[in-house]
Amino acid sequence: MIRVRSWQNVFMTAVVLTLSCFATALQAQQAGTVIEVVNREELITAVNTARPGIKVLIAPGQYRGGLTFSNLRGTKAQPIILEARDANRPPVINDGNSGIHLRSPTHVELRHLVLQGATGNGLNIDDGGNPDKPARNVVLHRIQVRDVGPKGNRDGIKLSGVDEFVVDNCTVERWGESGSAIDMVGCHNGEIKNCNFKYRGDIFGNGVQTKGGSADITIHHCRFENAGGRAVNIGGSTGRDYFRPRDANYEAKNITVEDCKFIGSMSPIAFVGVDGATVRYNTIFRPTRWMIRILQESQGPEFLPCRNGVFANNIVAFRSNEVRTMVNVGSGTSPETFQFAENHWYCIDNPQRSNRLGLPTAETNGSYGQNPMFRDPENGDLSLTGQSPVRDAGVRLQMDRK
Repeated sequence: MIRVRSWQNVFMTAVVLTLSCFATALQAQQAGTVIEVVNREELITAVNTARPGIKVLIAPGQYRGGLTFSNLRGTKAQPIILEARDANRPPVINDGNSGIHLRSPTHVELRHLVLQGATGNGLNIDDGGNPDKPARNVVLHRIQVRDVGPKGNRDGIKLSGVDEFVVDNCTVERWGESGSAIDMVGCHNGEIKNCNFKYRGDIFGNGVQTKGGSADITIHHCRFENAGGRAVNIGGSTGRDYFRPRDANYEAKNITVEDCKFIGSMSPIAFVGVDGATVRYNTIFRPTRWMIRILQESQGPEFLPCRNGVFANNIVAFRSNEVRTMVNVGSGTSPETFQFAENHWYCIDNPQRSNRLGLPTAETNGSYGQNPMFRDPENGDLSLTGQSPVRDAGVRLQMDRK
């Protein structure tokens, strides 16, 4: 009898606490737009009951990952926001297959959060497996993701079927060795800006990847420091069932990479199964194998050959003993459709060789052999001194996000 009563007491206490959390969340929603949470259980309850206009403020501390939330529905005027209560002491979401997984969200923002130690993907956002109804209007601001995987195809941030999104001022460090810092599959109308990506340049993973029918995405003012073997993989290789739209005949289309800084990586830029992409006004320092790759990895008559890339107004500083071939061209591509214009090329160890590039098409108004005069490149400062001869090439706003 004593054991039964003890069990009943524990059960009733748990029920009361659960109802209390639920009631607190509802009261907060009725009274205003802010819910403050201090533990995992409160966080789950607050998010699962969130309506448009609710801001969930998460207290500093450690929270166990593996958090999955489905069908969060904010509006343009009243998004649902998950945010650190104190931006200077962001909450840390630890472990889990994914730290946080959002399924089919609309008008949702995540701000000032740290996710670390996930065994799958650090942050996973998708359309819930329904390619005809993409996740929409997602904002990620000052999210830190680190130590994901580390083996296998594990991503820092995984976006699948997400449209109209912004990733701003985020940092991703150390993701899966064959994964990506940010991997986009079938994503559209997005912007990645002011972000930092750092890991190792000798792995076969990527920094940022846009594939599976991704289109109309701009990546700008980001810093890639040894951010995988391909720092930006414009395109890729995707199983036919995962394309969004389903009938896309390209891996990526209308992708822009501009005003970014690249240090290291086997190939800072790869065009892979692309139908139109522009890489311009970037500063690139010491790639370790190729400067650019033009490849076709998705095979079949339904796919267009990799084509219509533009590489213009970039600064490229390289060493002849590190770069095998400036441009690596694979079979099944259309390299003759690529354009090169007004780039500033500098061979650090042998300036006289700066124009021996082997580009697939003739460059227009290129500049060769002049030292761009970085301030402190070996320590990561790629800003230009006032004496630099470079004009109209490289990052237009000399802001270094070390």
